[in-house]
Amino acid sequence: MSRHCYTWIVPAFITCLLAVACAQQPKSVASSEQPTRIERLRKATMPKIDKPVMFDTPEADAILSALEIFPPDNPWNLAIEDWPLHPNSQKIVNSIGANKPLRYNPDMGFILVPPNQKKIDVKMVEYPDESDKGPFMIPDNIPIEGWPAYYSREPKFKGLTLEDIQRDKINGEGDRHAIVVDPTNRMLYEFFQLKKVDNGWQASNEATFDLKSNKLRADGWTSADAAGLPIFPSVVRYDELKRGIVEHAMRLTVSKTRRAYVYPATHFASRLTDENLPRMGERLRLRQDFDVSRFSPEVQAILKGLKKYGMFVADNGIDWAISCAPDPRIPVLHDELRKLKGSDFEVIVPPAGYKPAK
Repeated sequence: MSRHCYTWIVPAFITCLLAVACAQQPKSVASSEQPTRIERLRKATMPKIDKPVMFDTPEADAILSALEIFPPDNPWNLAIEDWPLHPNSQKIVNSIGANKPLRYNPDMGFILVPPNQKKIDVKMVEYPDESDKGPFMIPDNIPIEGWPAYYSREPKFKGLTLEDIQRDKINGEGDRHAIVVDPTNRMLYEFFQLKKVDNGWQASNEATFDLKSNKLRADGWTSADAAGLPIFPSVVRYDELKRGIVEHAMRLTVSKTRRAYVYPATHFASRLTDENLPRMGERLRLRQDFDVSRFSPEVQAILKGLKKYGMFVADNGIDWAISCAPDPRIPVLHDELRKLKGSDFEVIVPPAGYKPAK
């Protein structure tokens, strides 16, 4: 967005949160011999959805395992392990920090809703001209970024309810992302700075994405992410870790970006023009020669995805940070991911003859 957009989780909290062992860890990760993504989805049956389902439940796992998120030729779903290097790859990596560690934020929760979910109006208070038109599907228990993990693990927030967070009774700062998915109709609704007020709901921006389509935001438009990209397709989820690979590109934040964007991004959020800085939408991948065998199955699933699908620069924030669902079933990954450095990644460009998906 036209703002300095930082993820709400402060470094001190990240250290604290990731130091806490989760009570339940994923079962053994599926082998690499499992069906490919498209084959699996074609065989899957979407469960009936008759009420809102939170992301961190077995019910959500079953729905997500049957949900096709964008067409196969969409940028988020393309295998890019053979794409050529950007001619300025090394300098771009250095601008982010070749010696800085890879991190993750357990930040992006979401809720799955039934097709008959009630729609309500939301007042757009900052970017109405770059927001889609409502009304929008908003269930009463829509999670705001950080709920419940952050608030349940910080003693100073003891006793706060979800409605307290929805109403921002603590006057917290941050992006307050909120994500709603309609799996039946394959529609996605993402909000930036969503807040419940006395006469309803307000947000700074709303971006609607048709998960059946490759259609982008209007050129120059932002979204809940500064790059104009969707967030939900990028999030590392529990069901993916169980399968053994994250089957899509991931979301990357960096502290400094360029005043430029590249497909599939539609928006920049910087005044800087240094060509060594990454553009919004810049695509990176983990080097193919990086040995992932020494990591846990869960981290291997992420690293395999970073080799095959890569990650998009999507927002201004902590350097080398990817987004993970704040799911207590996912084990703490902090120490392992920090073993990777910026120098383990490279910037890539589409091969000759590549045409954006229509």
